[in-house]
Amino acid sequence: MKIESQIGKISSFQHLELLANQVVEGFISGMHKSPFHGFSAEFAEHKVYNTGESTKHIDWKLFAKTDRLYTKQFEEETNLRCHIIIDNSSSMHYPKLKSNQNFYENKIGFSVLASAVLMNLLKKQRDAVGLSVFSDTYEYYAPEKGSDRHHRMVLNALENLLQTPVIKKSTDTITFLHQIAEKMHRRSMIILFTDMFQTGEEERLLSALQHLKHNKHKVVLFHVIDGKTEFNFDFDNAPRKFIDVETAEEISVFAENVKEEYEKQVSLYFKKLALSCAQNKIKYVPVSVRDDFEKIMLTYLIEKQKFG
Repeated sequence: MKIESQIGKISSFQHLELLANQVVEGFISGMHKSPFHGFSAEFAEHKVYNTGESTKHIDWKLFAKTDRLYTKQFEEETNLRCHIIIDNSSSMHYPKLKSNQNFYENKIGFSVLASAVLMNLLKKQRDAVGLSVFSDTYEYYAPEKGSDRHHRMVLNALENLLQTPVIKKSTDTITFLHQIAEKMHRRSMIILFTDMFQTGEEERLLSALQHLKHNKHKVVLFHVIDGKTEFNFDFDNAPRKFIDVETAEEISVFAENVKEEYEKQVSLYFKKLALSCAQNKIKYVPVSVRDDFEKIMLTYLIEKQKFG
């Protein structure tokens, strides 16, 4: 099931919550026709009453309709606590968008919409969500909660990431992952969106990711890239000037002269990351801004099942 057509229909919407809802609804509809139909797409606000539980929250109106006992589920009974982390460094604002492009066609926009999509699923399932945003500073933190007011506040923070220009902000991923880990006291699923531009510091980065796993947290790492240019190095052979958006360092090359070696090194880096994450029981998922959001949602659903 593809979501690209769904995105195309609603690309004129600017409201993040509406856009995320349309993506999720399209995904849920498609689940019934896909090999993943075994996942429950019924996001009820009730749970089956079990003998011995308090009868205080039994929904008697629903009992009259169904002849079955259900209890109302409240915020404090959330099934899952999820903390989303977004890297907001300058490299995440690549590629620079043209006026006719949608906001989710660069790495930060893709990560923001993916986060809103996950929040929509979490809200439907009465789960709690928190958010951290970092670059060269720890820009934003909200603990995990499940109220409507909290969701609106977090969505507003996500929308602000699309409206605020980022100029020459480096990434201090390692420092802030350790700080976030110290804030996570209750068992949670932690989902990280970053482009992993921390080359040469793989061991320290892995140590920070391992820190996130303390207290039996589950960690999902979405490695966000522009697959066309950052993985495949798909440029024509005109002379080009490449500029590091975080350091402003420049280099002029013919793309074809370095394409083979570049792709070799990038592929090796991805494989090394995947292996290190697998060895440490961290779910590693590379995603491209040119992908739809199906992989994001399926990963979440599968990992939630394992987490339970």
